[in-house]
Amino acid sequence: MTITEERPLGHADLPALMSLMTGDEKHGPAATSTLDVLWVLYDRVLRLTPGRVDDPARDRFLLSKGHGPMAYYAVLAAKGFVPREWLAGFGSYDSPLGHHPDRTLVPGVEIGSGSLGHGLPIAVGTALGLHAQGLDEPRVWVLIGDAELDEGSNHEAIAFAGPAGLERLGTVVVDNSSARHARPGGIAARFEAAGWSAVTVDGRDHEALYAAFTAPHPGRPHVVVARVEPKSA
Repeated sequence: MTITEERPLGHADLPALMSLMTGDEKHGPAATSTLDVLWVLYDRVLRLTPGRVDDPARDRFLLSKGHGPMAYYAVLAAKGFVPREWLAGFGSYDSPLGHHPDRTLVPGVEIGSGSLGHGLPIAVGTALGLHAQGLDEPRVWVLIGDAELDEGSNHEAIAFAGPAGLERLGTVVVDNSSARHARPGGIAARFEAAGWSAVTVDGRDHEALYAAFTAPHPGRPHVVVARVEPKSA
Protein backbone atom coordinates (compact mmCIF):
# COMPACT_ATOMS: atom_id res chain seq x y z
CA MET A 1 0.00 0.00 0.00
CA THR A 2 0.99 3.64 -0.40
CA ILE A 3 0.31 6.66 1.75
CA THR A 4 -2.29 7.86 -0.74
CA GLU A 5 -4.58 4.98 0.13
CA GLU A 6 -7.07 5.23 2.95
CA ARG A 7 -5.45 3.14 5.64
CA PRO A 8 -4.13 3.83 9.15
CA LEU A 9 -0.67 5.34 9.02
CA GLY A 10 2.21 4.55 11.32
CA HIS A 11 5.60 5.88 12.28
CA ALA A 12 7.19 4.30 9.21
CA ASP A 13 5.01 6.48 6.97
CA LEU A 14 6.21 9.77 8.44
CA PRO A 15 9.28 10.27 6.22
CA ALA A 16 7.12 9.84 3.12
CA LEU A 17 4.59 12.34 4.48
CA MET A 18 7.36 14.82 5.25
CA SER A 19 8.77 14.42 1.75
CA LEU A 20 5.54 15.90 0.38
CA MET A 21 6.47 19.23 1.97
CA THR A 22 9.00 21.19 -0.05
CA GLY A 23 10.38 24.73 -0.17
CA ASP A 24 13.33 26.84 0.89
CA GLU A 25 12.29 27.47 4.49
CA LYS A 26 11.73 23.96 5.75
CA HIS A 27 14.12 24.05 8.72
CA GLY A 28 14.66 20.34 8.09
CA PRO A 29 16.90 19.55 11.10
CA ALA A 30 14.51 21.35 13.48
CA ALA A 31 11.68 19.20 12.16
CA THR A 32 13.36 15.81 12.00
CA SER A 33 14.79 16.18 15.51
CA THR A 34 11.24 16.15 16.90
CA LEU A 35 9.81 13.31 14.82
CA ASP A 36 9.99 10.46 17.32
CA VAL A 37 8.98 12.57 20.31
CA LEU A 38 5.90 13.80 18.48
CA TRP A 39 4.92 10.34 17.32
CA VAL A 40 5.12 8.75 20.78
CA LEU A 41 3.13 11.60 22.31
CA TYR A 42 0.34 11.47 19.74
CA ASP A 43 0.31 7.71 19.36
CA ARG A 44 0.54 6.60 22.98
CA VAL A 45 0.36 9.44 25.49
CA LEU A 46 -1.94 12.35 24.65
CA ARG A 47 -5.66 12.02 25.29
CA LEU A 48 -6.36 13.84 22.07
CA THR A 49 -8.06 12.75 18.85
CA PRO A 50 -9.51 14.62 15.85
CA GLY A 51 -12.94 14.31 17.43
CA ARG A 52 -11.81 15.93 20.69
CA VAL A 53 -10.08 19.09 19.49
CA ASP A 54 -12.75 21.23 21.18
CA ASP A 55 -13.30 19.01 24.23
CA PRO A 56 -12.47 20.97 27.41
CA ALA A 57 -11.24 17.74 29.01
CA ARG A 58 -8.68 17.03 26.27
CA ASP A 59 -4.97 17.03 26.85
CA ARG A 60 -3.17 20.01 25.36
CA PHE A 61 -0.03 19.85 23.24
CA LEU A 62 1.87 23.06 22.51
CA LEU A 63 4.64 23.10 19.92
CA SER A 64 6.98 25.90 20.94
CA LYS A 65 9.58 24.77 18.39
CA GLY A 66 7.21 26.01 15.70
CA HIS A 67 9.82 27.24 13.23
CA GLY A 68 10.26 23.63 12.05
CA PRO A 69 6.70 22.27 11.88
CA MET A 70 7.04 19.64 9.14
CA ALA A 71 7.20 16.67 11.50
CA TYR A 72 4.28 18.13 13.46
CA TYR A 73 2.18 18.44 10.30
CA ALA A 74 3.13 14.92 9.22
CA VAL A 75 1.99 13.49 12.56
CA LEU A 76 -1.23 15.51 12.47
CA ALA A 77 -1.92 14.14 8.98
CA ALA A 78 -1.08 10.58 9.99
CA LYS A 79 -3.48 10.81 12.93
CA GLY A 80 -6.30 12.35 10.89
CA PHE A 81 -6.30 15.89 12.26
CA VAL A 82 -5.62 17.37 8.83
CA PRO A 83 -6.07 15.96 5.31
CA ARG A 84 -2.96 14.42 3.81
CA GLU A 85 -3.61 16.47 0.67
CA TRP A 86 -2.71 19.62 2.58
CA LEU A 87 0.93 18.58 2.95
CA ALA A 88 1.93 19.22 -0.66
CA GLY A 89 0.85 22.85 -0.32
CA PHE A 90 3.09 23.47 2.70
CA GLY A 91 4.15 27.11 2.89
CA SER A 92 2.24 28.26 -0.17
CA TYR A 93 0.16 31.43 -0.18
CA ASP A 94 -3.23 29.77 0.19
CA SER A 95 -2.20 26.79 2.34
CA PRO A 96 -3.29 26.47 6.00
CA LEU A 97 0.10 24.87 6.68
CA GLY A 98 2.41 27.82 7.08
CA HIS A 99 6.08 27.90 8.00
CA HIS A 100 4.85 28.48 11.54
CA PRO A 101 1.68 26.70 12.79
CA ASP A 102 -1.47 28.82 13.03
CA ARG A 103 -4.04 27.69 15.59
CA THR A 104 -6.84 29.44 13.67
CA LEU A 105 -6.13 27.47 10.49
CA VAL A 106 -4.91 24.01 11.52
CA PRO A 107 -7.22 21.66 13.47
CA GLY A 108 -5.62 20.45 16.67
CA VAL A 109 -3.01 23.21 16.89
CA GLU A 110 -3.25 24.96 20.27
CA ILE A 111 -0.95 27.96 19.72
CA GLY A 112 0.65 29.98 16.96
CA SER A 113 4.36 29.47 17.52
CA GLY A 114 7.85 29.79 16.16
CA SER A 115 9.26 32.74 18.07
CA LEU A 116 11.68 31.15 20.51
CA GLY A 117 10.88 31.24 24.20
CA HIS A 118 7.08 31.57 24.08
CA GLY A 119 5.78 28.03 24.40
CA LEU A 120 6.77 27.13 27.95
CA PRO A 121 5.39 30.34 29.50
CA ILE A 122 2.14 29.79 27.58
CA ALA A 123 2.02 26.20 28.82
CA VAL A 124 2.41 27.40 32.41
CA GLY A 125 -0.48 29.80 31.88
CA THR A 126 -2.56 27.07 30.26
CA ALA A 127 -2.02 24.74 33.21
CA LEU A 128 -2.97 27.50 35.65
CA GLY A 129 -6.04 28.40 33.59
CA LEU A 130 -7.29 24.82 33.45
CA HIS A 131 -6.89 24.46 37.21
CA ALA A 132 -8.78 27.72 37.77
CA GLN A 133 -11.66 26.26 35.75
CA GLY A 134 -11.70 23.09 37.83
CA LEU A 135 -10.25 21.05 34.95
CA ASP A 136 -7.61 19.05 36.79
CA GLU A 137 -7.50 15.96 34.57
CA PRO A 138 -6.07 17.38 31.31
CA ARG A 139 -2.32 17.25 30.90
CA VAL A 140 -0.46 20.10 29.22
CA TRP A 141 2.60 19.09 27.21
CA VAL A 142 4.94 21.57 25.53
CA LEU A 143 7.83 20.75 23.19
CA ILE A 144 10.77 23.12 23.19
CA GLY A 145 14.22 23.02 21.64
CA ASP A 146 17.42 23.17 23.65
CA ALA A 147 18.34 26.49 22.01
CA GLU A 148 15.14 28.01 23.40
CA LEU A 149 16.69 27.73 26.84
CA ASP A 150 18.90 30.65 25.80
CA GLU A 151 15.74 32.77 26.22
CA GLY A 152 15.10 34.25 29.66
CA SER A 153 11.34 33.82 29.42
CA ASN A 154 11.78 30.07 29.73
CA HIS A 155 13.79 30.37 32.92
CA GLU A 156 11.10 32.52 34.50
CA ALA A 157 8.56 29.82 33.60
CA ILE A 158 10.78 27.05 34.97
CA ALA A 159 11.35 28.96 38.20
CA PHE A 160 7.62 29.55 38.67
CA ALA A 161 6.24 26.12 37.73
CA GLY A 162 8.30 24.09 40.20
CA PRO A 163 7.31 25.87 43.42
CA ALA A 164 3.74 26.20 42.08
CA GLY A 165 3.54 22.40 41.93
CA LEU A 166 2.08 22.28 38.42
CA GLU A 167 1.78 18.50 38.36
CA ARG A 168 -0.23 18.41 35.13
CA LEU A 169 2.51 20.25 33.21
CA GLY A 170 4.95 18.27 31.11
CA THR A 171 7.81 19.64 29.02
CA VAL A 172 9.94 17.82 26.50
CA VAL A 173 13.22 19.44 25.53
CA VAL A 174 14.57 18.12 22.24
CA ASP A 175 18.33 18.42 22.66
CA ASN A 176 20.20 18.51 19.35
CA SER A 177 23.18 20.40 20.78
CA SER A 178 22.19 23.73 19.28
CA ALA A 179 22.12 25.81 22.47
CA ARG A 180 24.88 28.39 22.80
CA HIS A 181 25.14 28.40 26.60
CA ALA A 182 26.32 25.33 28.50
CA ARG A 183 24.70 24.36 31.81
CA PRO A 184 26.61 22.63 34.61
CA GLY A 185 25.08 19.20 35.06
CA GLY A 186 23.13 19.40 31.81
CA ILE A 187 19.64 20.56 30.92
CA ALA A 188 17.83 18.32 33.41
CA ALA A 189 19.78 19.83 36.31
CA ARG A 190 18.38 23.29 35.54
CA PHE A 191 14.83 22.02 35.91
CA GLU A 192 15.61 19.89 38.98
CA ALA A 193 17.07 22.92 40.73
CA ALA A 194 13.66 24.58 40.38
CA GLY A 195 11.76 21.61 41.83
CA TRP A 196 10.87 19.72 38.66
CA SER A 197 10.93 15.99 38.12
CA ALA A 198 13.40 15.32 35.29
CA VAL A 199 14.62 12.44 33.15
CA THR A 200 17.01 12.33 30.19
CA VAL A 201 16.53 9.73 27.45
CA ASP A 202 17.46 8.81 23.89
CA GLY A 203 15.11 10.88 21.77
CA ARG A 204 14.89 8.12 19.13
CA ASP A 205 14.01 5.28 21.54
CA HIS A 206 10.22 4.99 21.59
CA GLU A 207 10.01 2.75 24.65
CA ALA A 208 12.35 4.99 26.63
CA LEU A 209 10.33 8.04 25.60
CA TYR A 210 7.04 6.42 26.58
CA ALA A 211 8.40 5.40 29.98
CA ALA A 212 9.71 8.92 30.54
CA PHE A 213 6.45 10.57 29.47
CA THR A 214 4.38 8.39 31.78
CA ALA A 215 6.71 8.35 34.81
CA PRO A 216 4.93 9.41 38.03
CA HIS A 217 5.88 12.81 39.44
CA PRO A 218 3.40 13.66 42.21
CA GLY A 219 3.23 17.32 43.13
CA ARG A 220 5.81 18.43 40.57
CA PRO A 221 5.96 19.42 36.90
CA HIS A 222 7.90 16.99 34.74
CA VAL A 223 10.54 17.46 32.04
CA VAL A 224 11.84 14.90 29.58
CA VAL A 225 15.13 15.79 27.91
CA ALA A 226 15.20 13.90 24.60
CA ARG A 227 18.71 13.74 23.19
CA VAL A 228 19.05 13.37 19.43
CA GLU A 229 21.91 13.66 16.98
CA PRO A 230 23.61 17.10 16.87
CA LYS A 231 22.07 19.59 14.49
CA SER A 232 25.31 19.85 12.56
CA ALA A 233 25.66 16.06 12.13
